[in-house]
Amino acid sequence: MPITTNDSLAPLRLLQLVSPSLPVGAFTYSQGLEWATECGWVADEQTLKRWIESLMESSMAYLELPVLARLYQAAATKDAEALTYWSHYLVASRETAELRLEERNRGRAMASLLPELGIPVSQENLPLFRQCQLAGFAQAAQHWQIPLKAAAAGYLWGWLESMTLAGVKIIPLGQTAGQRIIASLTLRVPEIVRIGLDVDDAQIGASCTAQAIASSLHETQYTRIYRS
Repeated sequence: MPITTNDSLAPLRLLQLVSPSLPVGAFTYSQGLEWATECGWVADEQTLKRWIESLMESSMAYLELPVLARLYQAAATKDAEALTYWSHYLVASRETAELRLEERNRGRAMASLLPELGIPVSQENLPLFRQCQLAGFAQAAQHWQIPLKAAAAGYLWGWLESMTLAGVKIIPLGQTAGQRIIASLTLRVPEIVRIGLDVDDAQIGASCTAQAIASSLHETQYTRIYRS
């Protein structure tokens, strides 16, 4: 069976979307991990792995991936109402001011980037993309014909890498320890994606109490290098 241009480009476009070099500022956020390390909740390779895995099983599986699926479908069908609803839903589900601000800051960066990559953004949808980075990610994935399952796996893996590298810097750990964490938790990615894409509307939502506490206290942390 011949490989079409879209077949060959979609995986490469996904790599671009989840690359740490994508200028949306992902590397500047720890999502509460900096304070969790400061207070001793996360102190070594094993506790960092447990912290990240817990968030994969809660926030990623029951909030971000299900919302990504709905934003992807809304982008495919040009359903402005659904796009608006799920963008607002995700921002409202962020449990602290820092996490909401992160979503909006990354959203503004993504909204500015999309036209530069040849991805159309209507004036009607531009305010949504500016407040919700995940909406812009979904728009790009759909435009580049990246299959939803692959887009969800890529998004999750990119988040996993970003969080692990933040932990490696903050604790600190060696790069090899970080790669062991990524290698181990990558095995969970297919399962988490399957769960996330099977979640019903009424099940969407996750409360991550430890992360919410850490993120709230990070706002007044005396010394910090991350924005959340």
